[in-house]
Amino acid sequence: MSPTYYIHPLADCQTKNIGTNTKIWQFTIVLPEASIGDNCNINSHCFIENDVTIGNNVTVKCGVYIWDGLRIEDNVFVGPNVTFTNDKLPQSKVRPERPLSTVLRRGASIGAGAILLPGIEIGENAMIGAGAVVTKDVPPNSVVVGSPARVVRSI
Repeated sequence: MSPTYYIHPLADCQTKNIGTNTKIWQFTIVLPEASIGDNCNINSHCFIENDVTIGNNVTVKCGVYIWDGLRIEDNVFVGPNVTFTNDKLPQSKVRPERPLSTVLRRGASIGAGAILLPGIEIGENAMIGAGAVVTKDVPPNSVVVGSPARVVRSI
């Protein structure tokens, strides 16, 4: 029986935890323990580490690296070149015992080039403006922009 998902021949997808109708495009690397839900679209030039969970109906645009500790719930949009981090005090050859967890709640939308510091939660249906630098939790149903990101309105 053939798989019910699509992996481009130029992708390096090492996980078997892929939902139905998910597409993983060229030059993307997915490590063996990652979990990706149904009907996702992981665009080209992405990297997904092991301790990652991606829900259903998630879009990850080009150039996004998803590090250990990231949890993405259903119906989330991650724009091109969004930067996630999982270590507040990075140093060469010094790894944290456990990376900090970042959670993107259901329906969140992250604009192109936004930077999200580790250990934060993006609330349900929240929108992060392009280029924002998110340093703390974002409330549900809010729009944040700027550096550092601040709430500018509710949805």
